[in-house]
Amino acid sequence: MTLPGCELSDEGVSAAGRMQQKRNIQIIEWEDLDKRKFYSFGVFMTMTIRATVYPATLIRTRLQVQRGKSLYSGTFDAFFKILRTEGVRGLYRGFMVNTFTLISGQAYITTYELVRKYVSQYSTDNTVKSLVAGGSASLVAQSITVPIDVISQQLMMQGQGEHLTRFRIKSKADGGKPDRMFRQTRDIIGQIFAADGFRGFYRGYVASLLTYIPNSAVWWPFYHFYAEQLSKLAPSDCPHLILQAMAGPLAAATASTVTNPMDVVRARVQVEGRTSVIETFKQLIVEEGFWGLTKGLSARIISSTPTAIVMVVGYETLKKLSLRPELVDSRHW
Repeated sequence: MTLPGCELSDEGVSAAGRMQQKRNIQIIEWEDLDKRKFYSFGVFMTMTIRATVYPATLIRTRLQVQRGKSLYSGTFDAFFKILRTEGVRGLYRGFMVNTFTLISGQAYITTYELVRKYVSQYSTDNTVKSLVAGGSASLVAQSITVPIDVISQQLMMQGQGEHLTRFRIKSKADGGKPDRMFRQTRDIIGQIFAADGFRGFYRGYVASLLTYIPNSAVWWPFYHFYAEQLSKLAPSDCPHLILQAMAGPLAAATASTVTNPMDVVRARVQVEGRTSVIETFKQLIVEEGFWGLTKGLSARIISSTPTAIVMVVGYETLKKLSLRPELVDSRHW
């Protein structure tokens, strides 16, 4: 029974539905995408993100590996010292090797979407889908990324930080300039293999998994959580992309804070050639106390903020551009 005066016309119901649709952020799922467009645009997006945040990644690595404040007192001090003594090229040491992580980037995206689709058969809870898919995607991606990271980190530490690494790029002659980038890379690869064999390229693999699986598993649920909360506070006609761009850095800061201690351990294991995650952790606590577990956190958050914004805007735009034609008009942006 409907009370007098409370009837809603079809137009009213339709308008209310449209208003609610505008307020709710709709997640584009794997089955909604044109896969050819998705991968074509995805490579460009991943490359843009890597180039944007690489200097902060390099700074974070040097801060985490140094003892105390022997070389740099903080993120900005490191930035200006590297820029002054090594130039802009110094901020991009190892970048060409790092671009091979494009492969892991595509593997990450694919795994995330496919696992999310699989989990949806058993649970409709978005947090559960995001948690499982994010962790699984990181597991696959890190299996590809770790060897690339090991090589690029050794290249990052050349210059001011070369005394902190086991390997040093050979010069053409004493006092001469190092060989070109591909020769430097080949030199580092040869030294790693000679010292540790094939296992050397997977040094820090366990530490990487312990860092990035939780990071990814935490990031996605918090990203959707923050986006949903912001959508409740924002006007109904606020573009979803703006809300998502705000949610990304909030989720990144949360995930970075939670996982930074293991990230410090990971960097030291890979650069210093250690074999034990636990022993590295204990030594870090003995030498620098629990404060040492926060090393590089500010650089990590600083790098993760633009990374998250670029990634979220890029990824959500990528998914929008890759929507199957028949679904384009059904979504509010």
